[in-house]
Amino acid sequence: MPTHPNPSSYRPQRSVAQSFLYSALPLALLLASLPASAQTTPPQATPRHGEVLFQSHGAPPPTPDAGAPSEPDAVQPGHEPTGPVLTDAQRSFILFTAYDLDARLAPDTSHLTLRARLTLRNIGAQPLARIALQISSSLHWGSASVLAPTGSTPLPLTQHLIDTDADHTGKASEAVLDLPHPLAPGATLTLDTVYSGAVPASSARLERLGASATQALTTDWDAIGPSASSSNSSSSEASPASPSNPLDVALRGFGNVLWYPVASPQLFLGEGATLFQAIGQQRFAEQFAPIHLRLAVEYHGPPPTAAYFCTRRQPLTAYSDNPNAPLADASGIATADFSPQPIGFRQPSLFVVDLPEIAAAPLPAASLPAASPSSAGDSSAPLASSSANPGANHDVQPTTDLLSVETADPTDLAHLTASAERIAPLLQTWFGALPLSPLTLLDHPGDPFQDGPLLVAPLHLLASTRSSPALAHSLAHAWVQTGQPWFDEGLAQFVDLLWVEQTDGRPAAILALNNLIQPLNIAEVGFDSEQAADAATAPAGQPLVSATDELYYRRKAAAVWWMLRGIVGDTALQHALAQWCSQPASHADPTVQAITFEKLLEKTSGKDLGWFFSDWVLRDRGLPDLSIVAVEPRLLPAGKGHDAGWLVSVTVHNDGAPAVDVPLTVLSASFTSTTRLRIPGFSNVSTRVIVEAPPTEVILNDGSTPEVRAGTHTREVILQPAATP
Repeated sequence: MPTHPNPSSYRPQRSVAQSFLYSALPLALLLASLPASAQTTPPQATPRHGEVLFQSHGAPPPTPDAGAPSEPDAVQPGHEPTGPVLTDAQRSFILFTAYDLDARLAPDTSHLTLRARLTLRNIGAQPLARIALQISSSLHWGSASVLAPTGSTPLPLTQHLIDTDADHTGKASEAVLDLPHPLAPGATLTLDTVYSGAVPASSARLERLGASATQALTTDWDAIGPSASSSNSSSSEASPASPSNPLDVALRGFGNVLWYPVASPQLFLGEGATLFQAIGQQRFAEQFAPIHLRLAVEYHGPPPTAAYFCTRRQPLTAYSDNPNAPLADASGIATADFSPQPIGFRQPSLFVVDLPEIAAAPLPAASLPAASPSSAGDSSAPLASSSANPGANHDVQPTTDLLSVETADPTDLAHLTASAERIAPLLQTWFGALPLSPLTLLDHPGDPFQDGPLLVAPLHLLASTRSSPALAHSLAHAWVQTGQPWFDEGLAQFVDLLWVEQTDGRPAAILALNNLIQPLNIAEVGFDSEQAADAATAPAGQPLVSATDELYYRRKAAAVWWMLRGIVGDTALQHALAQWCSQPASHADPTVQAITFEKLLEKTSGKDLGWFFSDWVLRDRGLPDLSIVAVEPRLLPAGKGHDAGWLVSVTVHNDGAPAVDVPLTVLSASFTSTTRLRIPGFSNVSTRVIVEAPPTEVILNDGSTPEVRAGTHTREVILQPAATP
């Protein structure tokens, strides 16, 4: 009997490194390893008393003199606010529509002074008489004013600590601002705020959940300072256990450290996936908000080289206090100005590096023309930069270098380069000859963090051969920078699967796909036939074009790309992706972009895909639920020009809402026949397959299409004795 795929029999060698790059997963994996007794309700916050000190670039908003009495309505720092207490719902009514940040950092003392001009909109249904903003609990609010064409109005400012795991300290310093006039629903206002303080690494939030200091500081490594090991943590044993930090500044933003103001309800890691869901929702809601940063970094000794803000790189211009001093004794300020650009689907992050990056893994010139599949499509279309992409580096141009590495120890760089060069042909085949930018790797010993083509990770770990799928995933972001999460993250995950298939075989890739989407079987919305027919009663779910949860925009999206590959074939999908990913990204509505890509793929494949995009991309209709209803074999006698054979009639049922196109295989002792079958939602479909020998088994779906339950269905074929020749 011929062999056929049986994914459950394969156990490919897969490294933890393959999944460590997904920004939320290291924290989620750590939580899963903690004891069940870990507390889920944080302790009450202890108010912090003391004077609020601040300084700012330019003229700060007016504040009372240190010795002057406070305004009548003001409440001193550390005390509870008067009047109605803000609810989490009211905290969620604020949407940031623009950020203008002016930051001064002193790595030697871990100090941050930041002036933030913020444009806010009330997205709630009720007017807001007061609003609440949060920053890390190690920072202290200085002042806040409302800006208007007629001038600025200082606001009474109350600050107190609240418990929240949105920050690595497990707390946030919340400013409650009483507005001079209620902010009406849909209305906007601009605030000018100043705050300051230290931003050391902290193990507080994870230690209170039961993590060790080593675990906590390997995960929560955000800090300002030349070394995270010198930081102040909640445990006296945490500092020696923390990883060495070669970055002067490492700040990942909301969900890790609140170095910029946010407006968020209290979020806790012990309450399911609420924190991760809030991160995704904030990313989606603010992706088109412009953000501007003027940065000044104090230095002693050699000045820092560059800063990365929202993945954008700017060289730092150093202004020395004494140009004649030896470099080792130099001091001064290094500055950079990141022009206003949309944030993209991310939390604002900031990294400052000391050493110049090393260009590595150049693409062989001879491989470029032959490797690009776009030549079969529109070869005249230029490879464009991502200058219009709200989520990408606006200064990048297509490059022949795969890597740009900042490291103090290049020992493993040769191994990393060799691994990247092995992976490059796969990416060239699927996305075009040249990446839009190199993958920038900042060598850092903590849990990896990736944002598009910027990766902060241990170089030695990524250089390992076992980490090749993780590197393939990361390198995909050098080619794919559309600004659409289901494209960028879904295709990166798709490349991970392609690499597994190339190295371990298709059954191993199918098994990896099934493991990837297993949580989707539980989380996905459910439909009945009446809901499917009535859009008003159907659950909304998370369509890929508007998904905020990585379960959808990464995992389900990877499955969707894998399904499209099966429907249209490798060549058609490669041509469409190479053309799409080489064009400038658009600010157009995500639905419009998805439909535009659908038309492009229909052109390259010659197939109607409207039904697929409707059920799997533009809407969330849950998962299919397939079954084999009947198998009826019939002997076909030999005739003129053909031998005897068997006609196998197969009826299948889809008890789910989305239509699917899946493989149907009929096995016999010496022959295998496979066809594809489209099955609408809540429908039966029959097909007939001819085989040349007595059929033995029917297989519906090979695991490549996610389902509510099993991903593969088999039915033994029972031949009637009278029909057997």
